Amino acid sequence: MEIIGNLVVPVSIALIIIFGFCRKVPLFEAFTDGAKEGIVSMFSIAPSLIGLITAVSMLRASGFFEILTDLLSPVTSALGFPSEILPLALMRPVSGSGSFALLNDLFKSFSPDSFIGRTASVIAGSTETTFYAIAVYYGSVGIQKTGYTIPAALMSDFAGMVLAPLTIRLLGN
Repeated sequence: MEIIGNLVVPVSIALIIIFGFCRKVPLFEAFTDGAKEGIVSMFSIAPSLIGLITAVSMLRASGFFEILTDLLSPVTSALGFPSEILPLALMRPVSGSGSFALLNDLFKSFSPDSFIGRTASVIAGSTETTFYAIAVYYGSVGIQKTGYTIPAALMSDFAGMVLAPLTIRLLGN
């Protein structure tokens, strides 16, 4: 099975090259045009990403998540949601790398096989980095008005977070 994983990228590249030759596509020109478009996209979304990363870093460093966790822990405990996971739940819609750092911390503190570890894993797997994705994808095509995208995406994230501990309880701890 490992050999398949090692061959996926080289075989994909070879197939792209073969397909390009068969269709008589100028491969190098197409590659450089794509690279140029990528750089333009990168510069158009960079301000959003820099602002997002800065805000997440400031919130984490300021202790905001710890204060909010302490404030909300009576409510989350009453709902059966482990308060230790609340920083992950708050970080996940904003930052993938930040939320995975928190997930790793939870694994170190409680083990991946604990109720907290399993619940955190379900949250990490069933939610999205909503604000990051919107900043990247909408920013790359120049959309400024997101309409119902953010409320719908956050409701989906919330559903994943609320259902995670219930799912772990139903499937057995």
